[in-house]
Amino acid sequence: MKKSELIEAIAKQTDLSKAAAERALDATVEAITEALQRGDTVTLVGFGAFYVSERKARVGFNPRTKEPQNIEAAKVPRFRAGKVLKDAVK
Repeated sequence: MKKSELIEAIAKQTDLSKAAAERALDATVEAITEALQRGDTVTLVGFGAFYVSERKARVGFNPRTKEPQNIEAAKVPRFRAGKVLKDAVK
């Protein structure tokens, strides 16, 4: 599903205009992004949780030259699906 299809589905289910649904979706994504930047966890009960995970530094290999490369540690966004979502997908 693309963003435009999601906006259309939101508009249809909530009786909002497509423009209002797009603003609502954009505001939701922005709020989640800002919370993750602060290191917070965003939990949507029944749906899941967005959180930040730390990936350790490691040594990788360049596939062309087979030379080792240092890969720096990084913070990465993660999503853990909730029980209701997991059960719905079964």
